[in-house]
Amino acid sequence: MSKKYVLIVDDDPDMIETVGMMLESRGYEVGKAYDGIEGEMSVRARRPDLLILDVMMPRKDGYVLCSDLKKDKATQGIPVILLTAVGEAVSATSFSHLDGMNTEADDYIPKPVDTATLVKSIERLLN
Repeated sequence: MSKKYVLIVDDDPDMIETVGMMLESRGYEVGKAYDGIEGEMSVRARRPDLLILDVMMPRKDGYVLCSDLKKDKATQGIPVILLTAVGEAVSATSFSHLDGMNTEADDYIPKPVDTATLVKSIERLLN
């Protein structure tokens, strides 16, 4: 059985490295993208088994990318976990909790991310 491929899309390189190392230590293959446009190109170049997606990013935010992928027959089956600090920043940004509830994401985990919660979500969505 081949390794499951997880793509992490986040504009915070430290977050990508932290989550990436945690996943690699558990036997996952990890891809990395640093904004929504790069993330979308990465998904189209190599379909991940699961996508971990930040919400607040430049060029294309996670809500829009998630929505675009879920509307496309070629990518709609990819499980998406949204990671976000929107809860803390909702009053200072154009993002809202309603935006998150309106996406077709498979899970929604607040930042700072509890790794045990993230691993449980990944394992549930991949099994």
